[in-house]
Amino acid sequence: MGGLDEQSVVIAGGGIGGLVTALTLHQIGVPCVVFEAVEHLKPLGVGINLQPNAVRELFALGVDERLLDGVGVPCREWALVGRNGHDVYAEPRGLQAGYRWPQYSVHRGALHMLLVRIVRERLGEQRLRTGHRVTGYRNSDTGVVVQVDCAAGAYEVTGRLLVGADGIHSAVRAQMHPAQPPIHWGGAIMWRGTSRARPIRGGASFVGLGSHRQRVVFYPISEPDQQSGLATINWIAERTVQDGSLHGDWNRQVDAAEVAAQFADWNYGWLSVPEMILGADAVLEYPMIDRDPIPTWQDGNVVLLGDAAHPMFPTGSNGATQAIVDARVLGRAMLDHGVTAAALAQYDTRLCAEISDVVLRNRKAGPFAILELLDARCGGVFDRIDDVISADEMNDFLRSYKRAAGYAVETVNAAAEWIPAGARVGARA
Repeated sequence: MGGLDEQSVVIAGGGIGGLVTALTLHQIGVPCVVFEAVEHLKPLGVGINLQPNAVRELFALGVDERLLDGVGVPCREWALVGRNGHDVYAEPRGLQAGYRWPQYSVHRGALHMLLVRIVRERLGEQRLRTGHRVTGYRNSDTGVVVQVDCAAGAYEVTGRLLVGADGIHSAVRAQMHPAQPPIHWGGAIMWRGTSRARPIRGGASFVGLGSHRQRVVFYPISEPDQQSGLATINWIAERTVQDGSLHGDWNRQVDAAEVAAQFADWNYGWLSVPEMILGADAVLEYPMIDRDPIPTWQDGNVVLLGDAAHPMFPTGSNGATQAIVDARVLGRAMLDHGVTAAALAQYDTRLCAEISDVVLRNRKAGPFAILELLDARCGGVFDRIDDVISADEMNDFLRSYKRAAGYAVETVNAAAEWIPAGARVGARA
């Protein structure tokens, strides 16, 4: 295939992680090409959160507030509410919490399309090849041979390194760890959608309501319309089921009325969950799944990134955030060691064990574990939260989670830049 030399880094997967990797490599002067299995990219998915440590890295790539304001809104509050509608915990987020960078709630598909456009503008159309699926690889003394499938047939390309950013069903990971267990399902079903409604609380709040048995999470991903006062509200409704088998046609559209019926009495005056669900244009069903952590993300000149490396439950709202950080840590490793297996080893050592711990924390409900503790102590029904869980206990728990996930305010604000302005790999490539 034209336009690819043997010194290029091959990136498998054109999702958020793969595209930010491409932009990072372009920034530091490393040629790369992205192979994406989907032929025609569309704005898929609903809302995601970008923590300040990821927003900092996007800003460093020139994906600034003006651009992010076009795909989402800065989040200003994170709150938990008990099943009886009473507040459990609330804290400021982003700039309001003292970060030097905001936290954003964005439409995942809109962010993806923004990154697609920027990659094509900066790297050129031929550096993002859609309809090309990476299916395998072979390490060599000088690089890696990558197997690719497309409509015209299978072929091979040679590159310096391969970055497997091909998602939870990663072919690169499957070859690297052929004995890995199957996808892990924790028993929860999620229904996701967006609805037009008036934002509650401060107008830019992320709210978790319920318990591990049944929970709703919602937050705005657009500013309110000036005439109607309505914003686009992203919501996730979850329910743990007794059937222990993972089955069904996941990521499929389902009847909103059937989902709303499972939350029929979740009406608090300030929020009607059934009304919010029924207001969605479409409701999609997903399993809450991840994979068991693996001991390494590296195999010679090949490395994993994003969901291919660490698929995690969305309870921590940090899957996309970590993929962005992965890309920047990888770029820094190449500044330190060139486009070499040594750079991949530095990246792997820096992140694999640490983020594997976050995967397991999210499996235990992540920051929502406070609601699990509340449920265990009082069944989620209380008059005064201080009689059940102290503010100090909740603050300590959340500080511990943020430190583990890499977005504690003191850590983010004090950290040196992963990629200093103007830094280039240059001749070391």
